Amino acid sequence: MERTPLYAEHIGLGARITQFAGWEMPLQYRGIIVEHNAVRGAAGLFDVSHMGELLVRGTGAARVVDRLATNDPSHLVAGQAMYTLLCMDDGGTVDDCVVYCRIPGREYLFVVNAANIDADAHWMRAAMAGRSDVELVDLSPETALLSLQGPRSVAILGRLLGLGVPDLATLRSFRFWPEVPWMDIVLMIARTGYTGEDGFEICCASDHAPKLWSALLTAGEPEGLLPCGLGARDTLRLEAALPLYGHELSPTITPLEAGLDRFVAWTDRAGRPRSFLGAEALRRIKAAGVPRRLVGLLPERPRIARAGAVLSVASGQPVGFVTSGTFSPTLGSGIALALARVEEDPLPLWLEVHGRQVSAERVALPFYRRRRTQSS
Repeated sequence: MERTPLYAEHIGLGARITQFAGWEMPLQYRGIIVEHNAVRGAAGLFDVSHMGELLVRGTGAARVVDRLATNDPSHLVAGQAMYTLLCMDDGGTVDDCVVYCRIPGREYLFVVNAANIDADAHWMRAAMAGRSDVELVDLSPETALLSLQGPRSVAILGRLLGLGVPDLATLRSFRFWPEVPWMDIVLMIARTGYTGEDGFEICCASDHAPKLWSALLTAGEPEGLLPCGLGARDTLRLEAALPLYGHELSPTITPLEAGLDRFVAWTDRAGRPRSFLGAEALRRIKAAGVPRRLVGLLPERPRIARAGAVLSVASGQPVGFVTSGTFSPTLGSGIALALARVEEDPLPLWLEVHGRQVSAERVALPFYRRRRTQSS
Protein backbone atom coordinates (compact mmCIF):
# COMPACT_ATOMS: atom_id res chain seq x y z
CA MET A 1 0.00 0.00 0.00
CA GLU A 2 1.21 3.49 -0.90
CA ARG A 3 0.59 6.63 1.13
CA THR A 4 0.07 10.22 0.03
CA PRO A 5 2.18 13.07 1.48
CA LEU A 6 -0.77 13.85 3.79
CA TYR A 7 -1.03 10.46 5.49
CA ALA A 8 0.31 11.78 8.82
CA GLU A 9 -2.20 14.64 8.73
CA HIS A 10 -5.06 12.18 8.21
CA ILE A 11 -3.93 10.08 11.17
CA GLY A 12 -3.58 13.22 13.31
CA LEU A 13 -7.18 14.17 12.50
CA GLY A 14 -8.42 10.72 13.54
CA ALA A 15 -9.32 9.55 10.04
CA ARG A 16 -10.54 6.03 9.49
CA ILE A 17 -8.17 4.63 6.87
CA THR A 18 -9.18 2.30 4.04
CA GLN A 19 -7.37 0.65 1.14
CA PHE A 20 -8.22 2.02 -2.29
CA ALA A 21 -6.47 1.37 -5.61
CA GLY A 22 -3.27 0.37 -3.83
CA TRP A 23 -3.31 3.36 -1.47
CA GLU A 24 -4.05 3.87 2.21
CA MET A 25 -6.60 6.67 2.11
CA PRO A 26 -8.99 8.37 4.58
CA LEU A 27 -12.48 6.90 4.34
CA GLN A 28 -14.00 9.35 6.80
CA TYR A 29 -13.19 11.67 9.70
CA ARG A 30 -16.44 12.71 11.44
CA GLY A 31 -18.71 10.50 9.37
CA ILE A 32 -19.72 10.20 5.73
CA ILE A 33 -23.07 11.97 6.06
CA VAL A 34 -21.59 14.84 8.09
CA GLU A 35 -18.84 15.34 5.53
CA HIS A 36 -21.24 14.98 2.59
CA ASN A 37 -23.55 17.65 4.02
CA ALA A 38 -20.59 19.95 4.69
CA VAL A 39 -19.72 19.91 0.97
CA ARG A 40 -23.31 20.55 -0.09
CA GLY A 41 -23.83 23.34 2.45
CA ALA A 42 -20.40 24.87 3.03
CA ALA A 43 -17.16 23.19 1.92
CA GLY A 44 -15.05 20.06 2.18
CA LEU A 45 -11.35 19.42 1.65
CA PHE A 46 -10.22 16.16 0.03
CA ASP A 47 -6.77 14.64 -0.40
CA VAL A 48 -6.71 13.26 -3.94
CA SER A 49 -2.94 13.00 -4.23
CA HIS A 50 -3.32 9.35 -5.22
CA MET A 51 -4.45 10.50 -8.67
CA GLY A 52 -1.91 10.37 -11.48
CA GLU A 53 -0.39 13.23 -13.44
CA LEU A 54 0.98 12.37 -16.89
CA LEU A 55 2.54 15.14 -18.98
CA VAL A 56 2.55 14.87 -22.78
CA ARG A 57 4.96 17.39 -24.28
CA GLY A 58 6.81 18.12 -27.50
CA THR A 59 6.16 19.56 -30.94
CA GLY A 60 3.97 16.54 -31.73
CA ALA A 61 1.92 16.73 -28.51
CA ALA A 62 -1.22 18.15 -30.14
CA ARG A 63 -1.38 15.37 -32.72
CA VAL A 64 -0.84 12.69 -30.08
CA VAL A 65 -3.49 14.09 -27.73
CA ASP A 66 -5.92 14.28 -30.63
CA ARG A 67 -5.21 10.60 -31.27
CA LEU A 68 -5.66 9.62 -27.61
CA ALA A 69 -8.72 11.60 -26.54
CA THR A 70 -12.35 11.10 -27.52
CA ASN A 71 -12.95 14.79 -26.88
CA ASP A 72 -11.47 17.33 -29.27
CA PRO A 73 -8.38 19.08 -27.84
CA SER A 74 -7.97 21.46 -30.77
CA HIS A 75 -10.25 24.06 -29.16
CA LEU A 76 -8.18 24.24 -25.98
CA VAL A 77 -6.34 27.45 -25.20
CA ALA A 78 -3.69 27.92 -22.53
CA GLY A 79 -5.30 27.59 -19.12
CA GLN A 80 -8.28 25.55 -20.35
CA ALA A 81 -9.13 21.94 -19.44
CA MET A 82 -11.48 19.29 -20.79
CA TYR A 83 -12.96 16.02 -19.60
CA THR A 84 -12.33 13.13 -21.96
CA LEU A 85 -12.27 9.36 -22.31
CA LEU A 86 -9.42 7.16 -23.48
CA CYS A 87 -10.58 4.15 -25.49
CA MET A 88 -9.30 0.87 -26.80
CA ASP A 89 -9.67 -0.13 -30.44
CA ASP A 90 -12.94 -1.96 -29.67
CA GLY A 91 -14.46 1.09 -27.96
CA GLY A 92 -13.98 -0.15 -24.40
CA THR A 93 -12.74 2.45 -21.93
CA VAL A 94 -9.09 2.60 -20.90
CA ASP A 95 -9.78 5.46 -18.46
CA ASP A 96 -11.51 8.79 -18.01
CA CYS A 97 -9.46 11.85 -17.20
CA VAL A 98 -9.13 15.63 -17.31
CA VAL A 99 -6.64 17.15 -19.77
CA TYR A 100 -5.11 20.54 -18.92
CA CYS A 101 -3.65 22.58 -21.78
CA ARG A 102 -0.48 24.23 -20.47
CA ILE A 103 1.02 25.26 -23.81
CA PRO A 104 -1.29 24.88 -26.84
CA GLY A 105 0.09 22.37 -29.28
CA ARG A 106 3.05 21.49 -27.09
CA GLU A 107 2.19 20.61 -23.48
CA TYR A 108 -0.85 18.79 -21.99
CA LEU A 109 -1.28 17.42 -18.48
CA PHE A 110 -3.49 14.34 -18.06
CA VAL A 111 -4.90 13.77 -14.54
CA VAL A 112 -5.86 10.10 -14.46
CA ASN A 113 -7.34 7.62 -12.00
CA ALA A 114 -5.07 6.23 -9.30
CA ALA A 115 -5.64 2.58 -10.20
CA ASN A 116 -4.76 3.23 -13.84
CA ILE A 117 -1.57 5.30 -13.70
CA ASP A 118 0.79 2.59 -14.92
CA ALA A 119 -1.69 1.12 -17.40
CA ASP A 120 -2.52 4.55 -18.85
CA ALA A 121 1.16 5.44 -19.19
CA HIS A 122 1.85 2.14 -20.98
CA TRP A 123 -1.14 2.61 -23.31
CA MET A 124 -0.19 6.20 -24.08
CA ARG A 125 3.44 5.33 -24.76
CA ALA A 126 2.32 2.55 -27.10
CA ALA A 127 0.30 5.11 -29.04
CA MET A 128 3.41 7.31 -29.29
CA ALA A 129 5.70 4.52 -30.47
CA GLY A 130 8.06 5.59 -33.20
CA ARG A 131 7.59 9.31 -32.60
CA SER A 132 10.59 11.43 -31.67
CA ASP A 133 8.62 14.68 -31.41
CA VAL A 134 6.76 13.88 -28.20
CA GLU A 135 7.44 12.39 -24.78
CA LEU A 136 5.45 11.27 -21.76
CA VAL A 137 6.62 12.27 -18.27
CA ASP A 138 5.04 10.75 -15.16
CA LEU A 139 4.82 13.58 -12.62
CA SER A 140 2.69 11.57 -10.16
CA PRO A 141 5.38 10.80 -7.54
CA GLU A 142 6.31 14.45 -7.12
CA THR A 143 2.80 15.95 -7.28
CA ALA A 144 0.14 16.42 -4.60
CA LEU A 145 -3.48 17.25 -5.43
CA LEU A 146 -6.05 18.71 -3.03
CA SER A 147 -9.72 19.25 -3.82
CA LEU A 148 -11.64 22.10 -2.17
CA GLN A 149 -15.33 21.69 -2.93
CA GLY A 150 -18.57 23.40 -1.93
CA PRO A 151 -20.40 26.74 -2.14
CA ARG A 152 -17.95 28.44 0.27
CA SER A 153 -14.88 27.39 -1.71
CA VAL A 154 -14.35 30.76 -3.36
CA ALA A 155 -14.39 32.56 -0.01
CA ILE A 156 -12.02 30.05 1.59
CA LEU A 157 -9.45 29.97 -1.20
CA GLY A 158 -9.62 33.74 -1.55
CA ARG A 159 -8.86 34.12 2.16
CA LEU A 160 -5.90 31.76 1.82
CA LEU A 161 -4.38 33.46 -1.22
CA GLY A 162 -4.94 37.01 -0.01
CA LEU A 163 -4.10 40.12 -2.01
CA GLY A 164 -2.09 40.09 -5.19
CA VAL A 165 -4.00 37.18 -6.74
CA PRO A 166 -6.69 37.74 -9.40
CA ASP A 167 -10.29 37.49 -8.27
CA LEU A 168 -11.24 33.78 -8.13
CA ALA A 169 -14.67 34.65 -9.50
CA THR A 170 -12.98 35.33 -12.85
CA LEU A 171 -11.73 31.76 -13.09
CA ARG A 172 -14.41 29.91 -15.02
CA SER A 173 -15.32 26.24 -14.85
CA PHE A 174 -12.70 24.01 -16.48
CA ARG A 175 -10.16 26.81 -16.54
CA PHE A 176 -6.96 26.90 -14.51
CA TRP A 177 -4.10 29.12 -13.44
CA PRO A 178 -0.82 27.22 -13.96
CA GLU A 179 1.41 29.17 -11.58
CA VAL A 180 -0.07 30.95 -8.57
CA PRO A 181 2.46 32.06 -5.92
CA TRP A 182 1.53 31.44 -2.29
CA MET A 183 4.14 31.91 0.42
CA ASP A 184 7.16 29.98 -0.95
CA ILE A 185 4.98 27.58 -2.96
CA VAL A 186 3.77 27.61 -6.55
CA LEU A 187 0.23 26.28 -7.00
CA MET A 188 -1.78 25.20 -10.02
CA ILE A 189 -5.41 26.09 -9.33
CA ALA A 190 -8.20 24.64 -11.47
CA ARG A 191 -11.94 25.18 -11.20
CA THR A 192 -12.76 21.52 -11.51
CA GLY A 193 -14.03 18.78 -9.19
CA TYR A 194 -15.87 15.52 -8.71
CA THR A 195 -18.70 16.34 -6.30
CA GLY A 196 -21.35 18.16 -8.31
CA GLU A 197 -20.51 21.38 -6.44
CA ASP A 198 -18.47 24.44 -7.31
CA GLY A 199 -14.87 24.13 -6.22
CA PHE A 200 -11.20 23.94 -7.01
CA GLU A 201 -8.47 21.36 -7.43
CA ILE A 202 -5.06 22.57 -6.31
CA CYS A 203 -1.73 21.04 -7.38
CA CYS A 204 1.57 21.56 -5.62
CA ALA A 205 4.86 19.78 -5.07
CA SER A 206 4.43 16.82 -2.73
CA ASP A 207 6.78 18.29 -0.11
CA HIS A 208 4.53 21.32 0.30
CA ALA A 209 1.23 19.43 0.64
CA PRO A 210 1.08 19.34 4.48
CA LYS A 211 1.55 23.12 4.72
CA LEU A 212 -1.15 23.75 2.11
CA TRP A 213 -3.56 21.27 3.72
CA SER A 214 -3.22 22.83 7.18
CA ALA A 215 -3.50 26.38 5.85
CA LEU A 216 -6.68 25.56 3.92
CA LEU A 217 -8.30 23.97 6.99
CA THR A 218 -7.44 27.06 9.04
CA ALA A 219 -8.73 29.46 6.37
CA GLY A 220 -11.91 27.44 6.00
CA GLU A 221 -12.77 26.95 9.66
CA PRO A 222 -14.95 30.12 9.87
CA GLU A 223 -16.82 28.94 6.74
CA GLY A 224 -17.61 25.45 8.04
CA LEU A 225 -14.94 23.62 6.05
CA LEU A 226 -14.38 19.98 7.05
CA PRO A 227 -11.77 17.44 5.94
CA CYS A 228 -13.55 14.77 3.90
CA GLY A 229 -12.73 11.18 2.96
CA LEU A 230 -13.44 8.82 0.11
CA GLY A 231 -16.82 7.86 1.58
CA ALA A 232 -18.29 11.32 1.08
CA ARG A 233 -16.48 11.68 -2.25
CA ASP A 234 -18.38 8.61 -3.48
CA THR A 235 -21.83 9.68 -2.25
CA LEU A 236 -21.33 13.17 -3.69
CA ARG A 237 -20.21 11.98 -7.12
CA LEU A 238 -23.01 9.41 -7.26
CA GLU A 239 -25.69 12.00 -6.50
CA ALA A 240 -24.23 14.02 -9.40
CA ALA A 241 -24.19 10.84 -11.57
CA LEU A 242 -20.46 11.20 -12.23
CA PRO A 243 -18.82 7.96 -13.39
CA LEU A 244 -16.30 5.98 -11.37
CA TYR A 245 -13.83 3.92 -13.36
CA GLY A 246 -14.31 0.23 -12.65
CA HIS A 247 -18.02 0.80 -12.09
CA GLU A 248 -19.65 2.99 -14.77
CA LEU A 249 -16.62 2.73 -17.08
CA SER A 250 -14.35 -0.21 -17.83
CA PRO A 251 -12.73 -2.09 -20.73
CA THR A 252 -16.15 -3.71 -21.30
CA ILE A 253 -18.21 -0.50 -20.96
CA THR A 254 -18.00 2.12 -23.71
CA PRO A 255 -18.45 5.87 -23.23
CA LEU A 256 -21.68 5.62 -25.24
CA GLU A 257 -23.13 3.06 -22.85
CA ALA A 258 -22.11 5.25 -19.92
CA GLY A 259 -24.09 8.16 -21.37
CA LEU A 260 -20.98 10.22 -22.10
CA ASP A 261 -21.73 10.83 -25.78
CA ARG A 262 -21.20 14.59 -25.31
CA PHE A 263 -17.52 13.94 -24.61
CA VAL A 264 -17.03 12.08 -27.89
CA ALA A 265 -16.18 14.54 -30.66
CA TRP A 266 -16.82 12.76 -33.93
CA THR A 267 -15.52 15.61 -36.09
CA ASP A 268 -12.96 18.39 -35.71
CA ARG A 269 -13.68 22.11 -35.92
CA ALA A 270 -13.54 21.93 -39.72
CA GLY A 271 -16.17 19.18 -39.77
CA ARG A 272 -13.73 16.43 -40.73
CA PRO A 273 -14.07 12.98 -39.11
CA ARG A 274 -11.65 12.47 -36.23
CA SER A 275 -9.62 9.25 -35.96
CA PHE A 276 -8.98 8.94 -32.23
CA LEU A 277 -8.33 5.46 -30.86
CA GLY A 278 -11.61 3.52 -30.73
CA ALA A 279 -13.40 5.94 -33.07
CA GLU A 280 -14.36 3.38 -35.72
CA ALA A 281 -15.70 0.92 -33.17
CA LEU A 282 -17.74 3.63 -31.46
CA ARG A 283 -19.14 4.75 -34.83
CA ARG A 284 -20.27 1.18 -35.55
CA ILE A 285 -21.89 0.88 -32.11
CA LYS A 286 -23.68 4.19 -32.56
CA ALA A 287 -24.93 3.25 -36.03
CA ALA A 288 -26.22 -0.14 -34.85
CA GLY A 289 -27.85 1.33 -31.75
CA VAL A 290 -26.22 1.38 -28.32
CA PRO A 291 -27.33 -1.94 -26.76
CA ARG A 292 -27.46 -0.74 -23.15
CA ARG A 293 -27.42 2.54 -21.30
CA LEU A 294 -26.71 3.91 -17.86
CA VAL A 295 -29.96 4.65 -16.02
CA GLY A 296 -30.84 6.18 -12.67
CA LEU A 297 -32.87 4.21 -10.13
CA LEU A 298 -34.59 4.92 -6.83
CA PRO A 299 -34.98 1.58 -5.02
CA GLU A 300 -37.99 1.01 -2.83
CA ARG A 301 -37.34 2.56 0.58
CA PRO A 302 -35.46 1.81 2.77
CA ARG A 303 -33.51 -0.54 0.49
CA ILE A 304 -29.98 0.20 -0.77
CA ALA A 305 -28.90 -1.55 -3.95
CA ARG A 306 -25.16 -2.13 -4.21
CA ALA A 307 -22.93 -2.69 -7.24
CA GLY A 308 -23.72 -5.99 -8.94
CA ALA A 309 -27.40 -6.14 -7.96
CA VAL A 310 -29.43 -7.63 -10.83
CA LEU A 311 -32.05 -5.43 -12.51
CA SER A 312 -35.11 -7.22 -13.95
CA VAL A 313 -38.46 -6.45 -15.56
CA ALA A 314 -41.79 -7.76 -14.29
CA SER A 315 -41.42 -11.06 -16.14
CA GLY A 316 -38.27 -11.79 -14.18
CA GLN A 317 -36.07 -11.33 -17.24
CA PRO A 318 -32.74 -9.74 -16.24
CA VAL A 319 -32.05 -6.54 -18.18
CA GLY A 320 -28.98 -5.18 -16.44
CA PHE A 321 -27.06 -4.67 -13.22
CA VAL A 322 -26.26 -1.94 -10.74
CA THR A 323 -22.87 -0.29 -11.29
CA SER A 324 -22.99 1.91 -8.15
CA GLY A 325 -25.48 2.30 -5.33
CA THR A 326 -25.59 4.11 -2.02
CA PHE A 327 -27.73 6.07 0.44
CA SER A 328 -28.15 9.67 -0.71
CA PRO A 329 -27.88 12.08 2.24
CA THR A 330 -29.32 14.88 0.10
CA LEU A 331 -32.40 12.93 -1.03
CA GLY A 332 -32.72 10.83 2.12
CA SER A 333 -33.15 7.62 0.12
CA GLY A 334 -31.26 4.98 -1.79
CA ILE A 335 -30.00 5.80 -5.28
CA ALA A 336 -28.36 3.61 -7.89
CA LEU A 337 -26.84 3.72 -11.35
CA ALA A 338 -27.44 0.66 -13.52
CA LEU A 339 -26.26 -0.45 -16.94
CA ALA A 340 -29.37 -1.84 -18.57
CA ARG A 341 -31.26 -2.82 -21.71
CA VAL A 342 -34.55 -1.08 -21.05
CA GLU A 343 -37.29 0.63 -23.04
CA GLU A 344 -38.17 4.26 -22.64
CA ASP A 345 -40.81 3.57 -19.98
CA PRO A 346 -40.00 0.14 -18.48
CA LEU A 347 -42.49 -0.27 -15.64
CA PRO A 348 -42.12 -1.90 -13.29
CA LEU A 349 -38.45 -2.58 -12.62
CA TRP A 350 -37.11 -4.85 -9.88
CA LEU A 351 -33.79 -5.08 -8.09
CA GLU A 352 -32.41 -8.05 -6.21
CA VAL A 353 -31.29 -6.77 -2.80
CA HIS A 354 -30.08 -9.27 -0.19
CA GLY A 355 -31.94 -12.06 -1.96
CA ARG A 356 -35.22 -10.13 -2.16
CA GLN A 357 -36.92 -8.51 -5.12
CA VAL A 358 -37.64 -4.83 -4.47
CA SER A 359 -39.26 -2.36 -6.83
CA ALA A 360 -37.22 0.46 -8.37
CA GLU A 361 -38.30 3.66 -10.07
CA ARG A 362 -36.37 4.89 -13.08
CA VAL A 363 -35.53 8.61 -12.79
CA ALA A 364 -33.70 11.21 -14.84
CA LEU A 365 -30.03 11.86 -14.13
CA PRO A 366 -28.36 13.43 -12.28
CA PHE A 367 -30.04 12.75 -8.96
CA TYR A 368 -28.77 16.13 -7.72
CA ARG A 369 -27.94 19.30 -9.63
CA ARG A 370 -26.54 22.35 -7.89
CA ARG A 371 -27.84 25.84 -8.47
CA ARG A 372 -25.17 27.56 -10.49
CA THR A 373 -24.00 31.09 -9.72
CA GLN A 374 -22.74 33.65 -12.20
CA SER A 375 -19.14 33.17 -11.04
CA SER A 376 -19.16 29.41 -11.59
